[in-house]
Amino acid sequence: MAKKPKAPRPPLHKILLALGIGSAGGIVAHYLQVPLAWMLGAMLATTVAAMSGLPVALPVAYRMAMMGVLGVMLGSGFAPEILDRIGDWTLSLIGLAIYTMIATGVVALFLRKVAGYDPVTAYFSAAPGGLSEMVLIGTHNGGDERIISLTHTSRILLVVLALPFLMQLIFGYTPGPRVPGGIPIADSNLFDISVLTLCGIAGFVLARLARLPAAAILGPMIFSAGFHLSGVTSAKPPMELVAAAQVVVGTTIGCRFAGVKMALVGRTILASFGSTVLLVAGGLLFAVMLHPLTGLPTIGLFLAYAPGGVAEMSLIALALSIDAALVATHHIVRIFFIVVFMPLMFRTLPARLVGRQPPPSPAAAPGED
Repeated sequence: MAKKPKAPRPPLHKILLALGIGSAGGIVAHYLQVPLAWMLGAMLATTVAAMSGLPVALPVAYRMAMMGVLGVMLGSGFAPEILDRIGDWTLSLIGLAIYTMIATGVVALFLRKVAGYDPVTAYFSAAPGGLSEMVLIGTHNGGDERIISLTHTSRILLVVLALPFLMQLIFGYTPGPRVPGGIPIADSNLFDISVLTLCGIAGFVLARLARLPAAAILGPMIFSAGFHLSGVTSAKPPMELVAAAQVVVGTTIGCRFAGVKMALVGRTILASFGSTVLLVAGGLLFAVMLHPLTGLPTIGLFLAYAPGGVAEMSLIALALSIDAALVATHHIVRIFFIVVFMPLMFRTLPARLVGRQPPPSPAAAPGED
């Protein structure tokens, strides 16, 4: 597979403007005590700015660095006593694989027949996760890169906006006290900061070398979980870093809408809204069915099956005081499943279903560029 060329680094003024608008949105949302304030506020403010034509952009490297912070944060939730609970998740993880396959098929059909997507674009837009991987693989196979990217981004935007309120509406859930990222950075000790920094850097580097999907969050999470499970440290990343990570993640989502025509945004968001409703309803159905079989809380399962990004859903779990280890583990497994099996299924399903083109004949090869 040909590598996707690296996007040019945006000018500094676009980066500073995006971070300034995202930070301002986070501050306002925090003042208004909005759930998941720093991420939601940054996301909404930057989305409005991007769709209004303001020059906002944020390099992928910024998100990757802050994903490392979130990975370390999630790993810190794996206390030693969690080892006794992992076996309780086996059935729900099997159900997750089944849900992912069924949901992808239903949403692909919806996007193809109702929204009018071409087969390849519909297939790679339907997966409930794996934004970067689905855009890259889908484009390589002839899908529309912008529509795949915008559909996934819209889904994450809609899920992150709606989920905290759906939790209260559907379950009557009242969040407990907000879980801080940790103590203020000024009160952190050097040993804990050194261990957490090691987890972030070494975890990311080794995960990239191993070509793991979602390496920026998965590697630091694995390392952090190992250190916390072994009892070496019980520290969490400083609260200022966690807030900054939320701002960057939210700002990145908003910046994806920069330069996209309003007509395309409107059509894609409408299609994404329909597919998101299908995915959320399916996740809720599976959560309700699995609750009596697994003994796990329905609200935790619902969030674990929610069709959002790993970082975003884990942050919601932390903000709502829901079992972040349960949620993060399920989303990491879902990403693995999507990245491994979606391309495999695309190659094995009948070509007429997914719009796969036959390989070029030898006579056509010289004309390729």
